[in-house]
Amino acid sequence: MDMPKASEGDKERFRSLVPDGPEVVVKPMFGNLGAFVNGNMFAGLFGPTIGVKLSPEDRAELEGAERTLPFGPAERSMGGYTGLPEMWNEEGDGDDARAKAWIRKAFEYVAGLPPKEPKRARNAKP
Repeated sequence: MDMPKASEGDKERFRSLVPDGPEVVVKPMFGNLGAFVNGNMFAGLFGPTIGVKLSPEDRAELEGAERTLPFGPAERSMGGYTGLPEMWNEEGDGDDARAKAWIRKAFEYVAGLPPKEPKRARNAKP
């Protein structure tokens, strides 16, 4: 499985687009980054591609209006996530305002989901 790594520039841009707040946690994931709220990922970085988890309505709107991408490895993209258009990443023609707006929508949607339960230790007794 091909796992592209995000460049330092990609990571810096991702962090600049993610909402700032105490409930947002950005952490490394397989050489890339993920942004979480209540333990659930709402946006991620896979190489230069930013993926967002949107409500079904917002996802249909974005995918119907823009040239979105699958998010994750080509052999096994992440279900429920939509990759933001590549042309939004281009130097000089980047569209950070639109990327920020869709990442904000993803944050708001995922913040309304039940918090993720912590995993129990494998050897823990019930």
